[in-house]
This record gives sequence, C-alpha cells and structure tokens, in this order.
Amino acid sequence: MAKLLSIESSPRKKRSKSISTANVFLDAYRDSHPDDEIVTLDLWDRTLPEFNDFALDAKYQVMHGQEFTDPQRDAWQTIVDLCEEFKSADKYVISLPMWNFGIPYKLKHYIDLIAQPGQTFTFDPATGYTGLVTGKPITVIYSRGGAYGNEQAKAMDLQKGYMDLVLGFLGFTDVQSILVEPTLGAPDAVASVEAAAAEQARELAAKI
Repeated sequence: MAKLLSIESSPRKKRSKSISTANVFLDAYRDSHPDDEIVTLDLWDRTLPEFNDFALDAKYQVMHGQEFTDPQRDAWQTIVDLCEEFKSADKYVISLPMWNFGIPYKLKHYIDLIAQPGQTFTFDPATGYTGLVTGKPITVIYSRGGAYGNEQAKAMDLQKGYMDLVLGFLGFTDVQSILVEPTLGAPDAVASVEAAAAEQARELAAKI
C-alpha cells in the first residue's frame, strides 16, 4: 500500500479551481489505487512553525557540523518532524493558485520549512547540492487567471518556474504538471479549460 500526500494551498476551497482539479485527480486515484492511503495537508488549516532565529541558527549548525543549544535543538526537532511527515509519502499532488505571479505565501512558508540540509537535501563542496527526495512521482496542479505560454508572458510566470526549480532541488525527477489556465474569461471558455484539466488529471492519476 502506497501513501499519497495531497497538499492544498488555496483558501478558496469549493471556489478554488486548483482544488477542484485536485479533487478530480484524487477521485480517479482512489478508483485506480483502491488500497492506497490518501492524506490531505491543507496549509490553511495547519499552524506552521515560524522559521525563526533559533531554527535558522540550527540549520547552520547542521551545515557546519556543530552542536545545538537547547532552543536550537527544540526548533530543529520541530522542523525534522515536519520533514519526516513530508518524506513519509510515496507520491504527491500539490494544488496551488497563482498569486501576484508567484505562489501563495502559505506554500512558500511550508517549502521554507521542509527544504533543509540533511532532511531533503545535502551539500558537498566538491559536488554541490543533492536532493534527497528521490524516486517519488509528484503532480502539480496550477491555476492561473491568464495564459503564460508566449515568451512575453513566461517572464511573469514565477509560479511554475519556481516550483519546477525547488522540486528539482529536493530531488524530484518525475514531475507532472496540470495547467488550469486562463481562469479569467467567458464562462464557456473557462468551463472548457476546467474540463481539459480534469481529463488530464484523470489520466495522470491512473498512471502513477
């Protein structure tokens, strides 16, 4: 039995096009993988710890192989627990809207917490950075008000480009993307966009 972690980063819930597409994905996944476990992490329903001075200092203690102070140890253990929760999954789906050309701050907060040395990546002066979350498929569902396919618009897309970069940094190589775009337009056109995204979601869910 595999574990699928679904990470939601939109606060709009039933009005969210990224979540509605993710729900289609999850329904199809349940049909094709009836014995698997699905865990949903709603980032708007989870109180995430602050990445404060103790946590940041602890990160550098890890990177330099030095001992923790007690406050650093406590802060780092909280980070480790969150990383272990993330790494416990075998498969992932992340749903996110575009906010100001980038990602919601709740998702950025979560990424800043789990992107940690010794947990999700390592660093060697000779070889550089190596991601530790490997061999696991991930599907990312993006909703965006506009279309970002042409060269001029691509420069404003700090949503998908950032996610591709950070997921690769953490070690993911099997990354599938579903684009729900543009979501601002005539109702018929938006419905067609949603239908195409839903069909892609069903296909991907059956394959992973």
